[in-house]
Amino acid sequence: MSLEAKEPAVMNFARRDARDKLRGRTQYTIDHVRPGTLHAFLLRSEVASARIVRLDLSKAKMMPGVRAIATAEDAPGLFGIGIADHPLFARDIIRYDGEAIAAVAAETLEQAKAAAAAIELELEPLPALLTMAEALADRAPLIHEDWKSYEILFEGATRGGNIAWEAKVVRGDTGAAFARPDVTIVDSCFTVGRQNHVPFEPRAVVATYEDGRFHILTSTQVPWTVRNVTARALGVPASQIRVTVPPVGGAFGLKFDCSLEPFAAILARKTGRPVGLVNSRREEMLTCLCRENAEIRIRSAVTSEGEIVGREATVLMDCGAYGGEQVFLTTMTAHTLGGNYKLGLVRLSSRAVYTNTAPNGAFRACNGVYNTFALERHTDEICEAIGMHPMEFRRRNVVGDGDLGSTGQVFQGDVLRPMLEKMEVLRGSCPTRRSPDDRRLYGRATTVGTWFIFVGPSAATVNLNADGSATLVTSGVEIGSGTMMQSLPQIVAAKLGIRPEEVIVKGADTDAAGFDLGVGGGRTTVSIGAAATMAAEEVRRKVLAAAGELLQTRPENLELANGRVEIRGVKGSGTSIARVAQHIQSTSGPVSETGAFTNPGAEAMAGCALGHFIDAIDIPVFAVHECEVAVDGDTGHVEVVSYRVVQDVGRALNPRAIYGQIQGGVVQGMGYALHEEMSVGPEGRILQSGFETYRLPLALDVVPVEIELHEGAPSIGPLGTKGAGEVPILNVGATIACAVSRAIGKPVHELPLTPPRVLELIMNAPRHLDHAHISRTWAHNTIADSRN
Repeated sequence: MSLEAKEPAVMNFARRDARDKLRGRTQYTIDHVRPGTLHAFLLRSEVASARIVRLDLSKAKMMPGVRAIATAEDAPGLFGIGIADHPLFARDIIRYDGEAIAAVAAETLEQAKAAAAAIELELEPLPALLTMAEALADRAPLIHEDWKSYEILFEGATRGGNIAWEAKVVRGDTGAAFARPDVTIVDSCFTVGRQNHVPFEPRAVVATYEDGRFHILTSTQVPWTVRNVTARALGVPASQIRVTVPPVGGAFGLKFDCSLEPFAAILARKTGRPVGLVNSRREEMLTCLCRENAEIRIRSAVTSEGEIVGREATVLMDCGAYGGEQVFLTTMTAHTLGGNYKLGLVRLSSRAVYTNTAPNGAFRACNGVYNTFALERHTDEICEAIGMHPMEFRRRNVVGDGDLGSTGQVFQGDVLRPMLEKMEVLRGSCPTRRSPDDRRLYGRATTVGTWFIFVGPSAATVNLNADGSATLVTSGVEIGSGTMMQSLPQIVAAKLGIRPEEVIVKGADTDAAGFDLGVGGGRTTVSIGAAATMAAEEVRRKVLAAAGELLQTRPENLELANGRVEIRGVKGSGTSIARVAQHIQSTSGPVSETGAFTNPGAEAMAGCALGHFIDAIDIPVFAVHECEVAVDGDTGHVEVVSYRVVQDVGRALNPRAIYGQIQGGVVQGMGYALHEEMSVGPEGRILQSGFETYRLPLALDVVPVEIELHEGAPSIGPLGTKGAGEVPILNVGATIACAVSRAIGKPVHELPLTPPRVLELIMNAPRHLDHAHISRTWAHNTIADSRN
């Protein structure tokens, strides 16, 4: 298929769903909890680690309004990503505070809660491992004693004990690089905490069971994942489950898995009634898949000219009690730590570590946000050690055309260097003005980042309607970013010569549309857009062929534009697309075509990547960020004075939409860098349970972002596009941390930079963090195999 199009498609196309959302008329999942729907509530553990001695439901079953109670006996299957280690309910062992033990369905939510409180639960306490250092310690108890028996769903990784998954990159003998006499060795450690997604709409689901099939209406990014995981958890064929998705009130990766849906499905089957299950904000905060806390060590061997001849890094990712998405996210380290700069020899390891804490999950630019922070701070420390200006070092070392990534893939196009040049121009056009009596400490920093688009399989069907409009049918979900409402209609409309307003996008329904990997990772415009392009091209071909017959000319003499088919160069000589559609419908049947797209598979160096779900990246996306900060030396408060972004977009179909994504991503990144902190208490419970204790960026924290879009970088996306929603957050923590470090003249090794933390840095002597449980000898940080 050709993804090249000559038709104009670039416009600031407004979101058609904006008016209803602003006026509160949009119907989200929670709005489908109609009269007659039973209300569900989950009994969750209040301890981090214990053995279940007795679970007695007899009193609870007799409570008013109770219609069903489900436990582990109702959900026999284990599920997960890479390994099947996750039960729906705790069976014999409780592994984290908040783990589901039973689900109650009753006529009212209050009745369901009362019944859950009446369940008698007897527990035997077990030791709880709340940190990765504890979990990796010698003779630490196993959080999963039967880990060897778990089904492997993806071959290739090493596992063992409290290490759920380990992905490695081994490209050359780094020992030789570190032994060279002409290099400076820089060793840096970093720590980051958890971040909560906080979408306005919590997790919510309504399930029914009719005619031997489940219908799950849910707020999710991944309807097919919900379908398949629910089937596995319940032990039923996936064909028995239909998933539909109303508009989603924000996600940011939180809803990139299956969570509440199987509970509601079980209760719907037990009762024969619709069942609604909605998380409270407290449940969202305590149990819902934060961005993982991580600990990182990076060592580099660098010559005096700034050549990175060797690099080793170990990243520990806290997956919580179950492997979950962190198993997949171990893959990202190879590309986020190994895709910014030209590297000589390299060895990287990324480990998902079990702890007795709530499971973590994907969050916008997952893994990349903290790895970019660590890498860019490490880069600044390299520059200090060898006496080179940070911008000069970056200009010399950023990857360009023909350079190798860490896994040995060859990058195409010289992208980052021109973007650094654009940032210099952007900075010069927007000078910062300071008040003469401002005694705060100022610092500025520029960082680079490499992200990538998750491609993978997508399907799309385009139906040409008799009135000349088109309907796009996919399993794509509108999660609030606007992609389903903007870029996809633009792509289809450009192919068919109609207005984007005339492209109807059907909501996700697994019974009506083909498989899709899910909305996230910036993949919607690329993967679903490519599938939609293929389908639209076939519709276009049929329209031109039929119009040629009607107009008595060859199809190649025709063009589609403004809802009409015209003979090229002879305005007014043709007919409407609606008339052609009606003609085709009456003579050969309705016009409906399907397209498909999947990962084309960029090549990595053979044998270089071990345990990775993605060995090489098909669509790299680059970003250059710069900010200036002012630090109050008396309070430690950090103000972001100015912020600039140069973002690689491939081709900007809708610049206004991209600007919105960048502004939002920067603000969300500011929260991660300066405010947001999820901490685990001594008993294993997350301490921040609501907006009263979890500090989000407020209106006064927001700074307008100066933006330059960089177009023209290679991309296999339709019309040369790249996803634009994921990457804006990538560099923010790194950029602010580097700027703060320069402002206060002290190294920064931890996020978030809350006022107490910054004040401590200002007042104390410089201190370099050292993770004792991450060895300086890289091979000691990996599970032994023949390559170490």
